[in-house]
Amino acid sequence: MSEEIVVLNPATGEEVDRIKKDSREDIEQKIDKAHEMFKQYKKKNAHDRSELMVRWATLIREHKDEIAELITKENGKPIKEAAGEVEYACSYIDYYAEEAKRIYGRTIPQHEDDLRLVVTKQPIGVVAAITPWNFPVAMMARKAAPAVAAGCTFLVKPASETPLSAIKFLDLALEAGFEEGVIQYVTASGKDAGEVFSKSEKVMKLTFTGSTAVGKTLMEGAASTVKNITMELGGHAPLVVHKDADLDVAVEHAIAAKFRNSGQTCVCANRFYVHEDIAEAFSEKFAEQVKTLKVGNGMDEDVKIGPMINEAGYDKVIKHINDAKDKGGRIIAGGEGNKDSGYFIEPTVITGATDDMLVMNEETFGPVAPIQTFTDIEDAIEKANDTEYGLAAYFFTENYRDGVRLQEGLNFGVLGWNNGKPSAAQIPFGGLKESGIGREGGPEGIEPYLETKITSMKI
Repeated sequence: MSEEIVVLNPATGEEVDRIKKDSREDIEQKIDKAHEMFKQYKKKNAHDRSELMVRWATLIREHKDEIAELITKENGKPIKEAAGEVEYACSYIDYYAEEAKRIYGRTIPQHEDDLRLVVTKQPIGVVAAITPWNFPVAMMARKAAPAVAAGCTFLVKPASETPLSAIKFLDLALEAGFEEGVIQYVTASGKDAGEVFSKSEKVMKLTFTGSTAVGKTLMEGAASTVKNITMELGGHAPLVVHKDADLDVAVEHAIAAKFRNSGQTCVCANRFYVHEDIAEAFSEKFAEQVKTLKVGNGMDEDVKIGPMINEAGYDKVIKHINDAKDKGGRIIAGGEGNKDSGYFIEPTVITGATDDMLVMNEETFGPVAPIQTFTDIEDAIEKANDTEYGLAAYFFTENYRDGVRLQEGLNFGVLGWNNGKPSAAQIPFGGLKESGIGREGGPEGIEPYLETKITSMKI
């Protein structure tokens, strides 16, 4: 009897579904299928690939409510957020359906009269992806769309906590007309999939979104075949509010940056640095708004904060809250958790945060906002940069000189200036330092799925 993956609703603890777990042999067979199909699919012209993608996005939108409900049941995020994720995922398919028709080569001026120098691009081959539970369809679409647009075949291992929405999303690709083997999924453990993907000589590219620790392991494995990799890894995002910030704007966007998906995103603001002149006013206004965020089952239309994904996630957040309290932090909103029938934690605001608190040194991955004050903008930049991560950072100021200082000084790949939601399909998304390698989105996002050839012709 084959093993199964049991999918649980983190808001209720109830079983949502169970699916067959693929063995390593199953994964190898799917890689072989992708490898064989690549020989055909790479010859499909760009306009035909684009048209397939347009049909895929159309079908997804027709099934948006169904997919959103699956996301909420297996992930816990509020249903409106889940519907927004589906639309966000479609935006990547829309974007790369157009980029498929813009994969250009070029000619290079020759250095000898009888030479012609031509640069061409071609798809890299079989792409294997490993995607996270926090955005089960969006993170998969961000990888699948440029891959198939470029002419690659694509194989993804969705997170075991949230495979159902991803499976439905990918099944619609077949319905749209993609041939079997062009887009596939495996339902396996991350360890099994990661090892098989990394070591396979038929997988030419590996792309991963998840923790830095797992990313490093995958990079080590991929080195054995010198595999092309894209890594979108951990974050520890600072949010800086300078003394000349518009407080209403700062509060609105700080809530968006902090509490999306209950704080369970890699770009969530994790450390707040607020200028001492406006710290009290900001904290009061921020806490007042945070207290209005309803906690509960994401299927309730009024809920803004769903559950933690599992008990381990819940326990980590509670540990960070208790550590902050023990070290002198003052809870001015939230602070309590309940896991009697789900993993719920109130959105929490802590003032008096100090550098020795866990929440200021580790990625909390939960709805906790610790606030520390600063006096000099250079000190805020230094503290914000004092981390091995460099994914996202946010800052609020109405003074363009201060804004430019922050923009140039903050060592992060994605910056939000008076904006807590800087992600979009057309922008290159990715981190510096230990937050990853490569970019996803924008014209930069299709390049990792292409190989560059130069042909020097003697005529």
